[in-house]
Parts: sequence; C-alpha cells; structure tokens
Amino acid sequence: MMGREEQTEEREVLDSIFPDEIIDIDEKSYRIIIKPDVPQQDGEAPPPYSALAPAETDNPPAALLLTITYPPSYPDEAPMLDLSLPPNAPKPLYLDLSTDRTSLLASLTTTIEENLGMAMVFTIVTVLRENIEALILDRVAAIQTAKDQIAEEAEAKENAKFHGEKVTRESFLRWREGFRGEMEARAEEERIRRELVEMKGKAGKKEDKLTGRELWEKGMVGKAEEDEGDGYG
Repeated sequence: MMGREEQTEEREVLDSIFPDEIIDIDEKSYRIIIKPDVPQQDGEAPPPYSALAPAETDNPPAALLLTITYPPSYPDEAPMLDLSLPPNAPKPLYLDLSTDRTSLLASLTTTIEENLGMAMVFTIVTVLRENIEALILDRVAAIQTAKDQIAEEAEAKENAKFHGEKVTRESFLRWREGFRGEMEARAEEERIRRELVEMKGKAGKKEDKLTGRELWEKGMVGKAEEDEGDGYG
C-alpha cells in the first residue's frame, strides 16, 4: 500500500500549492485548473482565449483543465492524464484541443519518465503550463509575422509608385533599345520631311524657267497680251 500512501501525501501537498485550482472527482482522480501566463503587448486587449474562464468575472483568466488519475502503483507508474476545457467554455482562438491535446500530453513523456518513483504532478503541471504558453506565443508570433509581411508588401507597392522601377542591367538594356528605336524613327521622319521640302522648292524654280511654248501651252502668253491691251486703251 506504499503507493496509496504516497498518493495521499502528494494530494495533501498539492492542496496547499493549488488551494483554489484543485477539483476532486474521487479518491483517485482530480482536476487542476491550468492558467497560462501569456504576457500581453502594451495597448492590446486580453487574448480571446481568456474567455475560457468563468463568464461571471469581468476580466476572467485563461483556463484549461488537467485531469489526473492515479494508477495503483503510482508514482512507480505514470499517472493517467487528460486535458480539456471548462464546461460550456467557448473554443479558444489560439488553441484547438481536438488536435493540440495529443501533442501537449505527448510533450510530458520525458518529464514523466525522468520522475518515475517520485511525486511528479506539480512538475507535470509546471511543464504543461510552459508548453501551452509557448504554443500560444508561437501562434501569436506567426500571425503577427504574416500581418507584418502583408504590411511590408503593401508599403513596397506604394513606394514603387514614387520611385519607379528599380534599375537593373536588364531593364537598362530594354530602355536603351527602346530609346534608340525612338530616335531612329524621329530621324527618319525628319529626313522625309526635308526631302519633301526640297522637292517643292525644285518644282517652284522649274516653273519660273518655262519656255515660251510652255507658257503658250499653259495659256499664260495670251493672258499677258490681253492684260497689256487693256492697259493702253
């Protein structure tokens, strides 16, 4: 019966350590309320998972329930453990016990193995609380990292409107090719314009040097004689 005596002694010690956190189920089983101590950033509201605690309080602390059941040969044999939410508690934002329960309980394996033969519930509660806090903080950090990345991408796009495209060797070569093409097109337009001007100039000079026959054929001689006759009348 040494195991039973050790269980009773440990239970009495735990009563003094967790006077308000222990809930008896029967002589071999009880629950301990686990309250993760997650620091909050300045100016931020309490994390939504704090709603796990009783609703009658104005600012209730976060709470999970660890159920401990002693097997006959405890502490030489590992205690049976389960993790749950308080009755009627809403689903926490940063924890999902449908998947996290298994991993959190598995994280206690090494602690249990290292403490076989000794009272270990206090150590189990301490390690479990630390693991829950680490999991929550990791998820909060991941959410913040994602938000920061989105904000940085939005800021980069906004800055690009003012700074334009970053110059690289490839972008410079593209620009130079387009610039040269534009200059060649302008030069060709100017060459054509000059040729047209020259052609018009040559046509005017040729008309000034028409022969008498060409003038007569164009009706310019007869018109000139009539103008002279009118002048002497």
